[in-house]
Amino acid sequence: MPAASISVRSDHAVAPLDRRLFGSFVEHLGRCVYDGLYEPGHPTADAMGFRSDVVDLVRELGVSTVRYPGGNFVSGYRWEDGVGPREQRPVRRDLAWHVRETNQVGLDEFAAWTRLTGVELMMAVNLGTRGIAEALDLLEYTNGEAGTALADARVANGASEPHGVRMWCLGNEMDGPWQTGHLSADEYGRLAARTGAAMKRADNGLELVVCGSSGSQMPTFGEWERTVLGHAYDVVDYISCHAYYHDQGDRASFLASSVDMDRFITTVVTAADHVQQLRHSSRQIAISFDEWNVWDLTTWQAEEARIEAEEKAGRPVGWPIAPRQLEDVYTVTDAVVVGSLLITLLRRHDRVRAASLAQLVNVIAPIMTEPGGPAWRQTTFYPFALTSRLAGGTVLAPVIDCPTIATATFGEVPVVDAAATVDDESGRAALFLVNRHQSEPTTVRFDVSQLGATRVVSAQMLHDGDPLAANTLAQPDRVPPQPLTCVLGTDGVLQIELPPISWAAVELSR
Repeated sequence: MPAASISVRSDHAVAPLDRRLFGSFVEHLGRCVYDGLYEPGHPTADAMGFRSDVVDLVRELGVSTVRYPGGNFVSGYRWEDGVGPREQRPVRRDLAWHVRETNQVGLDEFAAWTRLTGVELMMAVNLGTRGIAEALDLLEYTNGEAGTALADARVANGASEPHGVRMWCLGNEMDGPWQTGHLSADEYGRLAARTGAAMKRADNGLELVVCGSSGSQMPTFGEWERTVLGHAYDVVDYISCHAYYHDQGDRASFLASSVDMDRFITTVVTAADHVQQLRHSSRQIAISFDEWNVWDLTTWQAEEARIEAEEKAGRPVGWPIAPRQLEDVYTVTDAVVVGSLLITLLRRHDRVRAASLAQLVNVIAPIMTEPGGPAWRQTTFYPFALTSRLAGGTVLAPVIDCPTIATATFGEVPVVDAAATVDDESGRAALFLVNRHQSEPTTVRFDVSQLGATRVVSAQMLHDGDPLAANTLAQPDRVPPQPLTCVLGTDGVLQIELPPISWAAVELSR
């Protein structure tokens, strides 16, 4: 049985915890908005048409911010289509996902939903088919005080107070050839710099996110960051990272996906700091990891290939409204990987100051719904919800001594990873652990004596004898969190046995 020794002290501090690390993402894609957040005919729908059962689950999930309205969708989006009287809103084709958008939910409705759920709205502007003028118009409509044309239009549409959005994304994945209006790094960097400068001239309190690479596998990765920041460094506050992982038939490498995330972060930090040094700047760029999750992209790639083949053959291809798209069913293994990615985001919180799990409902999401029926928690719901609820105060990076396991993609990786937080004010601490071993439990000796902890408040884990077990409409509670047996000795050492392929969270108190 593998054994790990872990110690954590208050001087292992990474950074004070910023709640924006627990953000999510809502895009007009599939059933995320329609039949997800919004279903006017549902038994739980409120007066605005939002599903109250979904609202309750979002609150339970502990989401802090939500990035909106995309995603690839934003690069062809005309925000004006989604405001004003609903009966007058146009139906448009969305080139990103080959569907029709009804625009029955737009900015004002979504801002109302964020107030209902208590989350911060994070907006993205269209820099694919639009530019500076449209971004400024959207900013005025969103945040302007009454007394100007677009702010008055918002008031007339029923939103008397400014929406107060502080965090703005300058486009989405502009390095990707799939993106409507795809640009080179030089073209995008110049446009982002000019757009960001204009937006900050209108409101210098904004926090701006410039597009980084849409994945570490992109051929321009690294150089894209250096070029874009070479233009926009003095204007923006964050650079984005996007990463998705799935089991490609090598479960050992899949369980070690967070190794790739960590390397991704290191490369982006290096590129950003290189530009900082060249510019002799005192400003440090943070990372917004505003798309991350487990997602089997091959499903969507197959759908794109089908559409392309139909079009080439001259056969009509439909443009449906809110079809079922990217509705991945997550296993307990997927949830363990999500938990391990959260551990990496915590350990790199010195530079990753915001993050968004993509997405929130139905589309590669922790929350699923059935039209007219129930909503339920996917397996991935639990590591996110528990980490969001328990983490607080200061993030700590424990020192870990443990065996390694071999992976085809990443070589030898530690069998265990961990992160911790401590809140001196409340006296609470939280530990988060993952066991990557596929067949063996791992015993963990976790020294928390320097945190002053005297008792275990709660200890839970995600694990199942079947690594492919999942929560579904038929079995919504097939994989719940389970109690984790652990013993805190008088010497301040916590003894834990982690089953194979498991993630755990332990709450301690003084």
